[in-house]
Amino acid sequence: MKRTIERVFRGAPEHWVGNGFRVSNYFPAATDFDKRMSPFFLLDYHRPKAYAPTTERRGVGTHPHRGFETVTIAYQGAVAHHDSAGNGGVILPGEVQWMTAGGGILHNEYHEQGFARAGGVMQMMQIWVNLPRRHKLAAPKYQALTNSSIAETALPGKQGVVRVISGAFEETKGPASTFTPAHMLDVRLKPGAQVRLPAPKDYNTALLILQGQVKANDSPAVSEGDCVLFKNDGDEVRVDAVTDAIILFLSGEPIEEPLVHYGPFVMNNIDEINQAIEDFNAGKFGHLPD
Repeated sequence: MKRTIERVFRGAPEHWVGNGFRVSNYFPAATDFDKRMSPFFLLDYHRPKAYAPTTERRGVGTHPHRGFETVTIAYQGAVAHHDSAGNGGVILPGEVQWMTAGGGILHNEYHEQGFARAGGVMQMMQIWVNLPRRHKLAAPKYQALTNSSIAETALPGKQGVVRVISGAFEETKGPASTFTPAHMLDVRLKPGAQVRLPAPKDYNTALLILQGQVKANDSPAVSEGDCVLFKNDGDEVRVDAVTDAIILFLSGEPIEEPLVHYGPFVMNNIDEINQAIEDFNAGKFGHLPD
């Protein structure tokens, strides 16, 4: 059964994160999205933006996280990452960094040095995935999902591909290990292509159009920058491409627990937030210079 569209909306006005990422927040800026898109808590989208060559360090300096995971997807440009668990690397176009903050981590994110010196277009996404109570203080972990490790399924007639970051599409499974079942799909379609995406009825589900125009479950065409939220009343999302299109599809099992968010911390109650602040100030998240 096809799902009903609950609403179509666009992100909040763009704002700078650090001095290197100009993003639009899609949720939790929208009302009740901590519940409607659980386990996904936050989505910031950096639309394609050209940066002039520079030797200046552009990005976000060292900062803490606890209680959730950050997922960074690069579409254009290159992002360098370092964290206090000793992990680091460069996220290139098509690649994904899945970082589990768990009990506490420090990290920073900058335009990769070569990209900054040459200049170019940056396009990226960061998604925060909540952790269930029993895993809030899990050991930090880093998953570098390279182009060679992200499995994909070609659609019939060479009409496009579905790249599986996490969860599954048909028989293809994504490389990311997750604490809560979640489908995260990078879908690339040619005009006239049709794809049916998995969406168990109890999973919270949405798709974001990053390029082109598509129709979702026989809707009027939605365009670049539109996000489509679906009601939990069916088990399928059918997407028909009107033009060449790229979409991000999210569908995950909700975490039915209290949630308290304060800055870089996502916990279950205010006492845990206060403890996170105390532990950070005491240096318990490790050490990482800018």
